[in-house]
Amino acid sequence: MARYTGPKCRICRREGVKLFLKGERCLTTKCALDQKRRPYPPGDHGLGRKKMTDYGLHLREKQKVRRIYGMNEKQFLAYYHKANSQKGVTGENLLRLLERRLDSVVYRLGFAMTRDEARQLVSHRHFMVNGRRVSVPSIQLRDGDEITLIERTRKNARLNELLDNAPHRGIPGWLELDRQNFKGVVKNMPNREDIDLDVNERLIVELYSK
Repeated sequence: MARYTGPKCRICRREGVKLFLKGERCLTTKCALDQKRRPYPPGDHGLGRKKMTDYGLHLREKQKVRRIYGMNEKQFLAYYHKANSQKGVTGENLLRLLERRLDSVVYRLGFAMTRDEARQLVSHRHFMVNGRRVSVPSIQLRDGDEITLIERTRKNARLNELLDNAPHRGIPGWLELDRQNFKGVVKNMPNREDIDLDVNERLIVELYSK
């Protein structure tokens, strides 16, 4: 299944919550979920949809997380199987694996406004991990890993503005940003309370366990 390339606001409307897929626009009244605009699902029957079934609730929670991290079903299912094979709570393991992706860490550190933007920066080889140039957004980071912006990209005005505002947006406690050196460090693995997503990962585990 190919990556979705349609209107991102349509995704948020379908899930009924802000997924912050369009960065700054999501914080303004231009957001499609604003009460004055279209706070209902897309499609001809968006306003008249019936009460959701139990299966529908489980499915929507899975789709929400999958769309937040921008991956297709096959990729997401692979992460679930990996999380299920690890010790601990499967749902929390799943979120940790997703947060530890390089593109997600780049986003969390403030180098990008969205995960899509972070994925593009990584794919275009603008970052180094532990001194090595990388181009794979799905790299799993570990304790002590260093993410550094390459020299020629450090003069980018938009990126500098984003980094200046990063502390105001909030950087998770398990990450550390060295603004002066355009570098981020993974201090430790994230706990569930460090992942500020309004999702119920238990529903995803129940869906895949059926």
